[in-house]
Amino acid sequence: MKYNPDLHHRRSIRLQRWDYTSGAYFVTICVQNRECVFGDIVNGEMRLNGWGNIVAEYWRALPQHFPTIELGPFVVMPNHVHFIITLNPPPHPPRVQKPNPPSGNRSPWTNNVP
Repeated sequence: MKYNPDLHHRRSIRLQRWDYTSGAYFVTICVQNRECVFGDIVNGEMRLNGWGNIVAEYWRALPQHFPTIELGPFVVMPNHVHFIITLNPPPHPPRVQKPNPPSGNRSPWTNNVP
């Protein structure tokens, strides 16, 4: 169903001045209609099927694509996934020193013709 502001009265639960770009987050992602597509519980143990194995494989590969994240505990259930992910701030780029201005009337941007 497409979002309709007349029907869907959502309000943000985010803190107004909080910086969400870094920190540890507990996340749950549910399958549409809560269909059990990732595997089954057998004798009290989760058995992943092909789709569940793909989810686990992509989870483990995330740091290769996003080097500033850290993966925490992760569990695939038949119709949802739980995980903890830490978003670290990106490293600061090295500061580039500006060159000294040229002495005299010569411009560094021309052929140095006075």
